Amino acid sequence: MPVFLELTKPRITQLVLLTAAAGFYAGSRGRVDLWVFAYTMLGTALVAGGTNALNQLRERDVDSRMRRTQGRPLPSGRLSPHAAGWFAGTISVLGIALLAVAVNLLTAALAALTLTSYVFLYTPLKRRSSLNTLIGAVPGALPIVGGWTAAGGRLDVAAASLFWILFLWQLPHFLALAWIYREDYARGGLAMLAVEDPTGRRTGRMALLYALALVPVSLIPSLVGITGTLYFFGALALGAIYALAGAGMTLAATAQRAWWVFLVSIVYLPALLILVVLDKVTA
Repeated sequence: MPVFLELTKPRITQLVLLTAAAGFYAGSRGRVDLWVFAYTMLGTALVAGGTNALNQLRERDVDSRMRRTQGRPLPSGRLSPHAAGWFAGTISVLGIALLAVAVNLLTAALAALTLTSYVFLYTPLKRRSSLNTLIGAVPGALPIVGGWTAAGGRLDVAAASLFWILFLWQLPHFLALAWIYREDYARGGLAMLAVEDPTGRRTGRMALLYALALVPVSLIPSLVGITGTLYFFGALALGAIYALAGAGMTLAATAQRAWWVFLVSIVYLPALLILVVLDKVTA
């Protein structure tokens, strides 16, 4: 993989694009404007890639201490911090500018907020407080709102429901991942709940709590008229499975059960977004 592409964390960028695309479709009224959609995807990809690159630049010392990240471009020495900084800054500015000019100012502002909150709030907080997971879920939930506003949607209850679905979905996902790699996070000097929780009981309880909270929140799109009954019952079933996986971690916080939560989470989100697309209520 080319080193600059690797710096953008392509798998995370693809997930951002998936949520933004779903938000765009949900926010479209009538026919989808393919040109605006294309500009939205390109601008979002540039900002997401730049955000991930800036994150790696600021965390290169942490990455050098963690086994699963030692091979990244900066700690491995395959790329200099100077080159990484220029690349990250350039694509970030280009992405925000493209969204401002070709889409709308609100979507550009949301993209800028995503970048700044992730790089300048969440990233340094990871060294100081386990609350970083909550803060980090904010920029993770903003791209779907950016897709919604790019298509002409307003910042209303419907947009808020999409935000909170993404916000809550991330928490069991990252809590499970942090538990699996808790020794690596401790080696990197990161303040994670899993590092502070030797038995895993608190981690499991929090994963279950957020998964349970997601169930009613995920039904709001049907209640406010974005989606129909197919989505409603599909979201209910997916939420029950996610909560059941979280409940397993409360019984015993083993690596196997944490992996189960993680795997259910990565199935849950695309499945839910597919339901949004399939069962959108057209105006």
